[in-house]
Amino acid sequence: MKKSVFFLLLFSVTGGCIFAQQKVSLTLYEAQAYALEHNRTLMNASLDIKSAEATRWKSIATMLPQASASFDYSNFCGFEMNFGAMSIPMNPSGSLTAKASVAVNGVMVVNTQLSKIALDMAQVTQQKTEQEIANQVKSMYYSILTMEKTDSLLAMNLNNLRKLHQFTENSVKVGIAEQTDADKLLVQVAEMETSVNSTQRSLEILYNSLRLQLGLSADTEIELTQTIDNLLNPEAALKVLTVDFDLNNNYSYTLLKQATKLSEKQVTLNAWNYGPTLSAFYQYTKKTYFGKEEGFSNTPPNLVGFSLSLPIFSSGVNYSKLVESKIAYKKQLNTFTDTEESLRINHRQLRYNLSSAYESFETQRKNIEVSQRLFDNTMRKYEKGVASSLEVTSSATSLIVAQNSYVQALMGFVSAQIALEQLLNVNNTTKNN
Repeated sequence: MKKSVFFLLLFSVTGGCIFAQQKVSLTLYEAQAYALEHNRTLMNASLDIKSAEATRWKSIATMLPQASASFDYSNFCGFEMNFGAMSIPMNPSGSLTAKASVAVNGVMVVNTQLSKIALDMAQVTQQKTEQEIANQVKSMYYSILTMEKTDSLLAMNLNNLRKLHQFTENSVKVGIAEQTDADKLLVQVAEMETSVNSTQRSLEILYNSLRLQLGLSADTEIELTQTIDNLLNPEAALKVLTVDFDLNNNYSYTLLKQATKLSEKQVTLNAWNYGPTLSAFYQYTKKTYFGKEEGFSNTPPNLVGFSLSLPIFSSGVNYSKLVESKIAYKKQLNTFTDTEESLRINHRQLRYNLSSAYESFETQRKNIEVSQRLFDNTMRKYEKGVASSLEVTSSATSLIVAQNSYVQALMGFVSAQIALEQLLNVNNTTKNN
């Protein structure tokens, strides 16, 4: 009995721990930090950096001395070389050979430079990925909070409509209201229920998307500890309009600049196909005989060699590669210039989008407040017999439309803010938000 109680208590404790591990409570800042640590796409970006580092060291290693050692054993099975009256026994022998060599040319040097640029690009790509993931988490966080607020408002309005419908049904029974009025309200209740269900399905989709970004399992419960009211700060968001645009802070621009360097190095690489290759080696050989007499040997113990090779004729292959790389570099320069101007124009457009989105958000915020008051007043009037069921239906429909418009305006404002912040490479999210 005691053992049963013990195992029951143990199961309860461990079960509680397991359950606790399936729920995470996060502020916006904590959600972004958690995603940067556990997001699998970002993990792959980190692996790309390690791969680029390995490639760089592989390029460097081609110019460093290479050393090898080998051991050979030969047995001629008693054979002797005869030179008239003289014979030389071919005794069993073994030789130990150590060799060191090095080769350097311009192509190898440029390859190391190319691998360094590739490493820099991998690091910038990781930073860009971090920025994108943090912004995606921010957008989802706002979307979920907005949907949850909308869901609570819709649920409250649905509850009021149900009470109003029940009130009308009771009025019909005593003969002071028409059945058509109750039927109209019943249709409005059904429409409100549809809106509530649609909002809840959208919420589940958003939570699943957030789980994917955070690297969480599908059964992990997420609790957002902030509300849209204490998180949304239009004044702080609009401060980004005053930030100067520095192209060098933009990750897309930095990547394109590195890609242009890469294209330029390709021209240098193909030009070095006409260059010489310098090689040198040193070889040491120790030969040992296993017979009674030392046999014939023509292997020197020390050997040093140098070589200088120069390509003379390649049937135009090297020339074609050089021409192609020069053309590609010119095209890349044109792309780079166009992108510079495009980013500057995009900055102006995003500033305009943020200002417009803020104006739309303010309009829809006021609109939903008015629509909610109108709906509440209409219901009170209907209960007192001053308003018709048609007016209730109309005000409820207007409220649903206003709520949808408010959600779209709010997310449009947040999206415009995130887009401009990403272009400027600034982040307004802090621990205290």
